[in-house]
Amino acid sequence: SLDKFLVVWKLKTKCKAYKFAGHAAAVTSVQFSPEGQLLASASQDRTVRLWIPCIHGESSVLKGHTAPVRSVSFSHDGQFLLSASNDKSVKIWSPRHQRLLFSLFQHTHWVCCAKFSPDGRLIASCSEDKSIKIWDTRNKTCIDSFLEFEGFANFVDFNPSGTCIASAGSNCAVKLWDIRMNKLLQHYKGKNNVGVNCVSFHPSGNYLITASADGTLKILDLLEGRLIYTLHGHKGPVLYVAFSKGGEKFASGGADAQVFLWKTNFDSFDYKEVLKHHVRRTHIDDPPHLLDIYPRSPHRHNEKIHESAVHNVDKQRCISPTLGNALEHIVEQLDVLTLTISILEQRLTLTEDKLKDCLENQQKIL
Repeated sequence: SLDKFLVVWKLKTKCKAYKFAGHAAAVTSVQFSPEGQLLASASQDRTVRLWIPCIHGESSVLKGHTAPVRSVSFSHDGQFLLSASNDKSVKIWSPRHQRLLFSLFQHTHWVCCAKFSPDGRLIASCSEDKSIKIWDTRNKTCIDSFLEFEGFANFVDFNPSGTCIASAGSNCAVKLWDIRMNKLLQHYKGKNNVGVNCVSFHPSGNYLITASADGTLKILDLLEGRLIYTLHGHKGPVLYVAFSKGGEKFASGGADAQVFLWKTNFDSFDYKEVLKHHVRRTHIDDPPHLLDIYPRSPHRHNEKIHESAVHNVDKQRCISPTLGNALEHIVEQLDVLTLTISILEQRLTLTEDKLKDCLENQQKIL
């Protein structure tokens, strides 16, 4: 928090477990190690601290940055720690030996965030120089760069499979990039001209949650390529959001000095059935969890497949299967639409019941 403290909460009792003091300025980022035995924190005091979550509140200081540190992130095996700073650098540390391993310099402005890929071979970083860079940890070199033409990315993270990254933009945009093809897959643009501060992938890779400066959390369905929920609760900008490891819950923290713990309900209406319909697509080249939301130009490899399949076959004979597939796809979409309407009706009924109870309670009070 801005008050220089770290607070660890007990979720079952909803009370503070530990309150750690040590930083000389605002704490900008925190993360537990994968095993939960270490807690890393970044601060505007230019340091990174490693804490052992216990009553003693002891910490080790990692010094090396020459400007405020914006983010910290452990590798998925917990062997390395990543930090991003306003000194335009990304640094990789050894938590075990508490020493700096190497630094990455190519950004020309403040580095807002840096994350390891799930396998630890890549690093994604974003900066106010309007670039997102992909680094090879073995060669310690930048291998790809994505440019933001409007605004810059505040936050970046890998999807669970490590094939794509999501960025949260200062221009109210959320983008998904395929790092294998260097291609923009999905682009979500908010209505309000406010920045997005953070994003988090659901462990399934099918959902993305965003935290915005307008005080809302938004959940995106990456299968559908659309917004499915907008959550209100914070009374100011939402600064951070993260799913739990299992995806059953997510937590958000805001500038209103509040931390909220939310419960997901993606499967409460058997939403898995909707997902099953959408993995049966007529085009075969897309991973089911990252479908484009914009129309595509024809794919060359698709054309080759079709050409080989209909070689020396009369054109009239190949039209029928194509129409059949199209009709089958339309029927599936209608089934999905019907199921979606049913879900909305159930939600509306639930809302009406709650409103009725509120009105009855209000009358009793009056």
